[in-house]
Amino acid sequence: MCDAGEAGMSGARRLLVVEDDDSIRQMMEMVLESEGYQVTTATNGAMALAALSRERPALILLDMKMPGVDGWEFARRYAELPAPKPPVIVITAAQDASRRAAEIGAQGYLAKPFSIDQLLQVVEAHLARA
Repeated sequence: MCDAGEAGMSGARRLLVVEDDDSIRQMMEMVLESEGYQVTTATNGAMALAALSRERPALILLDMKMPGVDGWEFARRYAELPAPKPPVIVITAAQDASRRAAEIGAQGYLAKPFSIDQLLQVVEAHLARA
């Protein structure tokens, strides 16, 4: 996890992973860091919003169902933040992941369960567009 001292580093390879499931969050962090990304993690939307007040990632990977501030509430509050805003990729186990992404205006989605290759593909594809 990035500490406040790293907040000034270039955001081009910085990611924010918002996931309440410890095993999924830790796996994502380990895989992405092994690929050279700087990963900040949050276990709910409130922590993610606090992280965004300190640093601006290039991409946000957002779980939808979390305790407290869930993905929908995060998206509502995120919409009120000033631009520029990094793209959001929804991570969901819902049957229709694309619909969940569209509900909050996310730029993409990753359906659970996903493979390491799928995770890296989604991240690389969205960062290439940015």
